[in-house]
Amino acid sequence: MKRLRYTLWIIVGFAAALFGLFAYQLSQPKDEFVESAMVGQPMPEFDLPPAVAERPGLSRVDLADGQPKLLNVFASWCVPCAAEAPQLDALERSGANIVGVAIRDRPEDLERFLAIYGNPFSRIGRDDISEVQLAIGSSGVPETFVIDGSGTITYQHIGDIREGDVPTLLDELQKAGS
Repeated sequence: MKRLRYTLWIIVGFAAALFGLFAYQLSQPKDEFVESAMVGQPMPEFDLPPAVAERPGLSRVDLADGQPKLLNVFASWCVPCAAEAPQLDALERSGANIVGVAIRDRPEDLERFLAIYGNPFSRIGRDDISEVQLAIGSSGVPETFVIDGSGTITYQHIGDIREGDVPTLLDELQKAGS
């Protein structure tokens, strides 16, 4: 009987400690910024074939031509990618050179997607096995990277681009061009 009482107190103590740990974690400020290990790193070597007939493919050389670019990782099957289309259009109208990496997609699906939501991309590479996506530290779609003229990643935006993100991306693109 005594042994059962000790065991019960140990369980109650463990539950109280666990509850205290959870309460402590919930009281801490939320940090929404994810620090990328690839910011400041050069783009890896890659050469992707064209994803659609009307745009050329994409390689590391295309990103190191002296001009800063936005690299958008997207897919036709991605609902947030469709939601960010107006913001990509606004970025293009503001002078941003946007290149794309299409993840695990079929050309006919991409062409339909671009016909519906617009095509702000100067180049689109087809990444059928997510090799480039993973190599640049992208964990999902959509994600957007600012690449400086030497092919170095200077900024990473995780998730879809919202209207309020457009000025930040333009500012980061301008910094990458300086």
